[in-house]
Amino acid sequence: MSLATRSLGLTRDVVRELGMVVPRTVAGLNESTGWAPATPRGVRQFGEVMLDELVLSGFSLLGAGPVAVRPLSDCAPAAEELSALGIDGAHREPEPLRVQALQRRRIGRLAYERMTFEHDPRLPATLEADGVGGPSRAVVHLCRHTDGPRPWLIWVHGAGQGGTEDLVLSRIGHIHHALGFNVAMPVQPGHGCRRREWPAYPDMDPLGNVAGMMRAVSEVRAVVRWVEPQANTVVVAGISMGTPVAALVSHLERQIDAVALYTPILGLNAMIARHLGRWGSSRDGFRELLQSSEVSRLTSVIDPLAVDPAPPPERRLIVGAWHDRMAMREPAIALQERWGGQLYWYDGSHVGHIFSRRVQRVTERFLTEVAVARIDDTDPTEAFE
Repeated sequence: MSLATRSLGLTRDVVRELGMVVPRTVAGLNESTGWAPATPRGVRQFGEVMLDELVLSGFSLLGAGPVAVRPLSDCAPAAEELSALGIDGAHREPEPLRVQALQRRRIGRLAYERMTFEHDPRLPATLEADGVGGPSRAVVHLCRHTDGPRPWLIWVHGAGQGGTEDLVLSRIGHIHHALGFNVAMPVQPGHGCRRREWPAYPDMDPLGNVAGMMRAVSEVRAVVRWVEPQANTVVVAGISMGTPVAALVSHLERQIDAVALYTPILGLNAMIARHLGRWGSSRDGFRELLQSSEVSRLTSVIDPLAVDPAPPPERRLIVGAWHDRMAMREPAIALQERWGGQLYWYDGSHVGHIFSRRVQRVTERFLTEVAVARIDDTDPTEAFE
């Protein structure tokens, strides 16, 4: 295919996608409840939902998928092994984190460090045999106070994030300085400064997606164990695609004190399949594969509904977006039914909640309560040693 033909095809796709943004926004809001169009609040909600639709269009247009659909038979051995192992058996103990490099950096007035380490998640045999296992370079952004011990927040970003701008968008500076937390922001595989490095994640390969999330879980667990000697409280939080990672870590690392999930997703492969429908029938093969029962068995080892978080219900927070067009409402509802804990509904969209001051206040109150409760639980003679 010539460059001119490819360019024409891309232009046609861009025009089609942009032309569908407003109709999809209106349809999504009309399917929901609580939208009053002729009000300032309704206008804000329209803008936020349109932002969701624009992001989905961007993922559709810019996402690089595999050249061909993986045969379903390729998934069967891994599905059998992983479903037999279960979550506790599939996720092996992480190797100790050994720092390779630590660089001091700054974004605006916020000083932070970029820490790198090599990590091998030691995936189950069928995934290793498929070539999606093995060591890779892991990266973590750190905001640390010079004294200690301090409460630590481990923040796991969502799809398309992982850059230093997350330090600003997530108001990490305020959490670090005003609330007194140390913060670790692991960069998930295939994101941020790891975008051009192996392994690619996520895409439309179900084995690669499961392996990528298991790799992220293992890396975050290694970070949790690295910060623990420096911490009096450890909170793990995730946003969007980071929520299953945070959920799994809160189950596998029983020393976690609290867990927070923002606009959660459940099955990564199923969520990708859902949005492939935007392309009509052109990607039916990928959608059928990702929605198959074999892939569901694969995904069972990264299922947040199958975990038992270590923190008690009062130290579990779920923030859902009422007009979420990316993950939708159902995951937040299902998780709250399974987990209990605190559920807060934001009246905007998946992307829009990032900018909400109300969500920020909910987060700050939750973190403060957890840190104070953890200190109150500590033996007074230990607190001042």
